[in-house]
Amino acid sequence: MTQPGASVTLFSSLYLAPVEYYYALNRCNKAVIEIYDNYQKQSYRNRCIIAGANGPLSLSIPIEKPESPKSLMKDIRIADHGNWRHLHWNAIISAYNSTPFFQFYEDDFRPFYEKKFTFLHDFNEQLRILICRLTGIESKVTYTQSYITEAAEGIIDMRETIHPKRPSEFRTEPYYQVFSEKLGFQNNLSILDLLFNMGNESSFYL
Repeated sequence: MTQPGASVTLFSSLYLAPVEYYYALNRCNKAVIEIYDNYQKQSYRNRCIIAGANGPLSLSIPIEKPESPKSLMKDIRIADHGNWRHLHWNAIISAYNSTPFFQFYEDDFRPFYEKKFTFLHDFNEQLRILICRLTGIESKVTYTQSYITEAAEGIIDMRETIHPKRPSEFRTEPYYQVFSEKLGFQNNLSILDLLFNMGNESSFYL
């Protein structure tokens, strides 16, 4: 977890990243997003976890098979098969249509599931820019020009910290969730969960 007042933090490019990602992003003066790292399967680079009616629900973006085993994140292309845009948007509607702020933000997010993006990084970043605007996160963001093998002293490296297969110690203050009476509070879901449930108050949790 990043510390308050940290100046520079290194991040990966993630799809509708967990709350922890935006918590860290909000607490750094400058964010550097790594785009020259090797793409990793089964990571948050192409998946997010939302709150389904029966528990956490993972949504994965299909990608075109890379030409080599090691392909740079910036070069990963989104595949069109599987009607994934329709499936993701319908899943988001099903999960959050009854939340207090879904209809308020619906028109901001729907276009992302109607327009075709070629590269996964571009799709992730356009969503991140929107979310930062909606949550009031103003940290300056730049992108790597080559792979950073080892972060310099004083730079917090979170590139591999936030991962669906690595337990996180991050805990946010519990906030209202539609299914909490049935499922209890679900920690560190996609930022969508916080935004659709808490609206403008999301910033207080970041």
